[in-house]
Amino acid sequence: MNNSILVKVQKDKIAVGSLIEKLMDLSEREGEVGAITTFIGRVRGKEETRQVSELFLEHYPTMTEKKITEIVCNACNTFSINGCIVIHRIGKLVPGELIVFVGVTSRHRKDAFEACSYVMDFLKTEAPFWKKEKGSKGEKWIKSRDIDYVARDAWLGKG
Repeated sequence: MNNSILVKVQKDKIAVGSLIEKLMDLSEREGEVGAITTFIGRVRGKEETRQVSELFLEHYPTMTEKKITEIVCNACNTFSINGCIVIHRIGKLVPGELIVFVGVTSRHRKDAFEACSYVMDFLKTEAPFWKKEKGSKGEKWIKSRDIDYVARDAWLGKG
């Protein structure tokens, strides 16, 4: 199957409604869609014991989009999906703002759910983003957590 994908890294706010419409348009070209699964990530206002006032995301242009596309293509080869859209924000974000949108369509819900989870697990550990939190206890660069690697490794059969 020739899957329909869209990957974008942007400063602009994420327009969820139009992305779901775009996902449907992309996917309908590939066949019958019976399931749409989305993940929408938001900036938290509190992380562990510190208040967060802003999150700044940097990325490596071109390399980031290439890596996310590779992750999505791997999901397409692993699961029976019709289409996938990944939009990730960069720049300065404040608590409550959307940081990432992952949308997957498939004939059946199981593949859509699993592919969406797969994409997020690999985004958290493999995509070249650098995150810095600013808040009540100063600034802090954020690294992927051990649990993120455990989730990724489970897909690789290492977990």
